[in-house]
Amino acid sequence: MKMNRELSEVIGMFAFPGTFVEAIPYGNGHINDTYRLTFEQSGRLVHYILQQMNRKVFRKPEELMENIEGVTAWLKKKIQENGGDIYRETLNVIPSAEGKAWCVDDTGEYWRAYYFIENALCLDQAAGTQDFYESAVAFGHFQRLLSDYPADTLHETIPDFHNTPDRFRKFRAAVEADVCGRAAAVQDEIRFVMEREAFTHTLMDRLAEGKLPLRVTHNDTKSNNVLMDNTTGKGLCVIDLDTVMPGLAVNDFGDSIRFGASTGAEDEKDLSKISCDMELYDIYAKGFVEGCGGALTDMEIECLPIGAKVMTYECGMRFLTDYLSGDTYFKVDYPTHNLDRTRTQLKLVWDMEQKWEQMQEIARKYKNK
Repeated sequence: MKMNRELSEVIGMFAFPGTFVEAIPYGNGHINDTYRLTFEQSGRLVHYILQQMNRKVFRKPEELMENIEGVTAWLKKKIQENGGDIYRETLNVIPSAEGKAWCVDDTGEYWRAYYFIENALCLDQAAGTQDFYESAVAFGHFQRLLSDYPADTLHETIPDFHNTPDRFRKFRAAVEADVCGRAAAVQDEIRFVMEREAFTHTLMDRLAEGKLPLRVTHNDTKSNNVLMDNTTGKGLCVIDLDTVMPGLAVNDFGDSIRFGASTGAEDEKDLSKISCDMELYDIYAKGFVEGCGGALTDMEIECLPIGAKVMTYECGMRFLTDYLSGDTYFKVDYPTHNLDRTRTQLKLVWDMEQKWEQMQEIARKYKNK
């Protein structure tokens, strides 16, 4: 790749050892521009990741990087204590020439760099039940290593991200404003969300009452945010720590179920294809609790089904809010894209409600013995 002058100047702002060889665009992320850099060091080629941070999504990049610095330093300490490899089992930030975890270019854009983790694969989606299980173990292990981290010291990189009652207030305001005149045609969907208003408080109330602990949460627990070891096929490292914030462990679990245990695509038009696969739900619950290694309380394990339903309901509500507001947040490929997404999520919620006793039974069998 022929490198432009601006990128060359950014690379020069970081303390990369060795001689620069090349920079190539890397990955298929939707938020940050990413490059893989190659340097020659003592006759061998070493790779790094360089990213421009998206300030439209993350308004306070310095706070975001303070979170990542704190969490990765903690993870490295724990990994070392466990005899692991700190350069493969967590992200490692490369400091700028000024010793910071980021640098700012001439246009005011923020950049960061990490060591590249070799011999590992990022799955765009779990290829089978074993991959799904391994991603669950990895996210559970992430919880375990950070279980005694002071979560309340982290910045909220996206305020009220999983504050479901606040999401409901914004939804109701969008219904009342009806700026696009779309509400009349989606009364069934609006009614479905409205009828479950009381449910929006379930987890937040338990947090406020001290029944659920505040944890360090990842908040984007899709399978593609786990690097899998090419040799062993096991989850190696949790990546994409931009949304690491204080939160509830059951929400991290729930978002994985919403995305990974659904039998159809997020924008599937044929709702008969949409359900929550109980085998995948069971496999993920098993892996997540095992990965947590006793770090979860019995109440948290009991609330795993609630986390799955809350995250699915909240996501459907957000899609519907955006549809009513004129599709201003989520990227859409056609006029009813957000409505199709809404309907899949609400169908998933309905399906979970039909299987509620089974979901509870599965969670209970993994309670701490």
